Amino acid sequence: MPRAAAVAVAAVTVLLAAGAGALSGGPAGAVRAAAAVLVGCLAAEALLRRCVRRFGGVTGDVLGGLAETAATVSLIVLCLG
Repeated sequence: MPRAAAVAVAAVTVLLAAGAGALSGGPAGAVRAAAAVLVGCLAAEALLRRCVRRFGGVTGDVLGGLAETAATVSLIVLCLG
C-alpha cells in the first residue's frame, strides 16, 4: 500500500474515532478516542518494524499480532482515559 494512502486511511480513522468519542463523551471523549487510535497505530508500527528487522519480512502471524496489539493498546488507552 502506498504511504500516502496509508496515512489518509489512518487520518480518516482517527477523525471517525474522534467523532464517535464526541458523541458518547463530549470533547474529552473525542480526544480519548483519537488518542486510543493513534497510540494503537504507533504500537502496531513499532511491532511491525521489530518483526521486519528480526524476521526479514512479514507473515500472516505477524499481521495477526499487529491487529491484536493495536486493539489491546487502544482498549488500554480508553480504559485509562
